[in-house]
Amino acid sequence: MAISAQDVNKLRLMTGAGMMDCKKALTEADGNFEAAIDILRKKGQKVSASRSDRNTTEGAVFITTNADATKATVVALGCETDFVAKNEEFQALGQKVLRTAVNNQPESAGELLTIHLEDGRAVQDHLTDLMGKIGEKIEIVSYGSVSGDKVATYTHSNGKVGVLLGLKNVGGANVTEVGKDVAMHIAAMRPVAVDKDGVDPSTVQREIEIGKEQARAEGKPEAMLEKIAMGKLNKFYKDSTLLNQEFVKDNSRTVAQVLDSVHKGLSVSDFKRVQIG
Repeated sequence: MAISAQDVNKLRLMTGAGMMDCKKALTEADGNFEAAIDILRKKGQKVSASRSDRNTTEGAVFITTNADATKATVVALGCETDFVAKNEEFQALGQKVLRTAVNNQPESAGELLTIHLEDGRAVQDHLTDLMGKIGEKIEIVSYGSVSGDKVATYTHSNGKVGVLLGLKNVGGANVTEVGKDVAMHIAAMRPVAVDKDGVDPSTVQREIEIGKEQARAEGKPEAMLEKIAMGKLNKFYKDSTLLNQEFVKDNSRTVAQVLDSVHKGLSVSDFKRVQIG
């Protein structure tokens, strides 16, 4: 059947898909709009499958904080090019996924993908639709939240690095400035845990084994390897755990000392650092 320009434009406005894609879908669907929409969505699914091996090295981080600044949530949405990352529809979708996460509090990114939005379609369907329209792989790279007596957040100027920081033992102190500073520190210094107690046991064991091998390669006696490795492990804790790191804005103090100087006992309950690429 003949497909009018008016019908093509109507479908374009309904779906946001390109004019030629809309015309092809309507032709294939014999003018049935619902069937044409399904065809366009299936095209998106094919795009998703055909680009499953692509790396989403670009994208954007979306962060929000609740009204009393006791919980923050982050969603990192990945794509293939910086051009798409700056696209208005991509940015709008990121904000929509973030709101969905805040409203539903899913346990994981996988669960977030299954949640249905106001139009009755799941988050994954919306990602698939945009993939079909743009022709790039789009995926949720990271999702999470952090709570605390107060939370602070930081998004790097390139929009590809974000930090959530939970503070504890705040008392009545104003922690806005120090919270932002420590969040920026986390973005720059990439700590692996709040303190040594938070380091994964497998990481600890790996660092010990590396320390032993380094000492052995230096010709140290076998009887000394364990002691030397433990010394290297303590250096790892100092360099790689947040509270023990030298503060990036004042390396004469650790992060723990900076927090304590603002309010006695002020510390970190948790943090999350996410990065695109």
